Amino acid sequence: MLKCIAISTPGAQFSALAMKANFRDSIKRVAELGYDAVELHIRDPLSVDADEIRNLLSHYHLPVPTIGTGQAYGEEGLSFADPDPEIRQKTVQRIKDQMDLASALGIPRVTIGLIRGTVKAGEDKGRAEDHVIECMVKCLDHNPAITLIVEPLNRYETSLYNDTASAKDVIDRIGRPNLKMLVDTFHMNIEEPDIIESILRVKDYISHVHFADSNRWPPGCGHIHFKKIVSTLRKIKYRGAIAAEVLPKPTPEECLRLTIEYYRKLGL
Repeated sequence: MLKCIAISTPGAQFSALAMKANFRDSIKRVAELGYDAVELHIRDPLSVDADEIRNLLSHYHLPVPTIGTGQAYGEEGLSFADPDPEIRQKTVQRIKDQMDLASALGIPRVTIGLIRGTVKAGEDKGRAEDHVIECMVKCLDHNPAITLIVEPLNRYETSLYNDTASAKDVIDRIGRPNLKMLVDTFHMNIEEPDIIESILRVKDYISHVHFADSNRWPPGCGHIHFKKIVSTLRKIKYRGAIAAEVLPKPTPEECLRLTIEYYRKLGL
């Protein structure tokens, strides 16, 4: 399994990212500390220099398991679930642009986390889910070679697909081979009755993993039992990346150091 951490383009409002400086400095530091991969969070793929990113990743020999997309929801209000068809259309185009960037950079996945949105006040949940599914299908059809990964998020962030069971249901309902699941220990600690059992139940759906402790600090700074989780991931023969999507605590530099040190304690 690859030791990975999530970083972002500058100015991101989303708090659970270790570094939000420019990609050049962040990628350099991630490589220096010995990470195997880096997860990139990008609000607008049309605003970044794909050639520069490609050269940086090649120079530091860092693969990217997925692109995080949730900033477009938090900062621009784009979402699949929005009742306004114009907003949904813009959101679909944004994810298509993310998929195009992923394809250009050789990145196999794009994350569908907060970008799916939530059920707005006064709106019907079933109708909102229909909107999400319709939008996801349009994106899945855009490039079948890029996998979209649905991330279950806790109830305080969205009312749609909070746990692995509901994420599995929507993946089954859509029934496309390029739709999988991202599991995140921070959200699982809130929503899953048993993290280990939940991983085992959706083992064939998992395509990417996020680590964050119970307080969303780096793994090892809270009470989640990561040794059991790593053992379970090995049991199901997961071979992908484990990406820390964590608060930059106690400082961004300490966050990077604590995470890589704990990964090594886990035998990654």
